[in-house]
Amino acid sequence: DGRLITESLIDYTRKNIRDEFSTLDAFLTKWNSTEKKKILIDELAEKGVLWEALEEEVKKDLDPFDIVCHIAFDQTPLTRQERALEVRKRNYFTKYGEKARKVLEILLDKYENEGITAIETNEVLIVQPLNTIGTPVEIVKAFGKKEDFENALHELEVELYKSA
Repeated sequence: DGRLITESLIDYTRKNIRDEFSTLDAFLTKWNSTEKKKILIDELAEKGVLWEALEEEVKKDLDPFDIVCHIAFDQTPLTRQERALEVRKRNYFTKYGEKARKVLEILLDKYENEGITAIETNEVLIVQPLNTIGTPVEIVKAFGKKEDFENALHELEVELYKSA
């Protein structure tokens, strides 16, 4: 926004995040209630959170969620790989049919490699490797209705951030 930053990036970010969320619970409530995490990530960027610089600063493959929790609220961060591993250990996919489980595994891999915003896009069903499973309609039908697929995706997100 044109203002000169004279403090460390971490201190600057901590202050900006705490101006928006006074407690970890306030942040968690907002994170969990935001349907598309990209919206909240973009809002924080508008308030001065410099995501790319922070990723370089922490030198770990962290999700924006973990960057915020770590920098602003002194929580021990988990990498995307660690979060994905925790979900796999809980083995919650077993309640779905074979094709739906495969879709969720691919989405989990995509999260692990690219982050939460990669699995929230409308285009996720038409890109590699999901497009090899079937058309978007066929993929959604593996879960039942569109609402069932959306609920499964939401549940995957809940599972990813459950350990927070």
